[in-house]
Amino acid sequence: MSTLPKHKYSPEEYLDLERASEQKSEFLNGEIFAMGGASARHALIVLNTGGELRNLLRDRPCTVYATDLRVRASYEGLYSYPDVIVVCGEPKFIDDTFDTLTNPILIVEVLSPTTKNYDRGEKFEQYRKLADLREYLLVAQDQPHVEHYIKQPDGTWVLSELESRDSTVYLPSLDCTLSLAEVYAKVDFG
Repeated sequence: MSTLPKHKYSPEEYLDLERASEQKSEFLNGEIFAMGGASARHALIVLNTGGELRNLLRDRPCTVYATDLRVRASYEGLYSYPDVIVVCGEPKFIDDTFDTLTNPILIVEVLSPTTKNYDRGEKFEQYRKLADLREYLLVAQDQPHVEHYIKQPDGTWVLSELESRDSTVYLPSLDCTLSLAEVYAKVDFG
């Protein structure tokens, strides 16, 4: 039994299709993947995290974006929609459509049962190609748990984990502290 080869899309083909579509999809190494909807818990955690970061960075030259802004990790690699993005300084885009960012300093992904391994693995591998990226937060939605990766001066990444609503995570690239009580405000794990 033979299998037909999958069509490999160019980044330009993906962007043309994506910009004309009402549905969001991500691009990885020539393949396009439709994005599913989020749970209420996922959406609340995204809103809480983005809102708290916005409050913490209100008087700084940093901008917080959530869910609908695309990030290009590498030209032919990954184009994705992180849950929360922070850019400090002037945002850089791939073109004058201003819908695909290239210089996030912090990316936050809220883990879903179907994507958590991808977010920890290949997606993070792609994100590490972003020259300006300094921190990556993975936020669980089924329990209070945050994985915090920090890029070191030698290019390696160090992981720390937090497992309590009473915890705080210091974000050195932003010089601020994010409260897990705020991240998980009104989130019911029952």
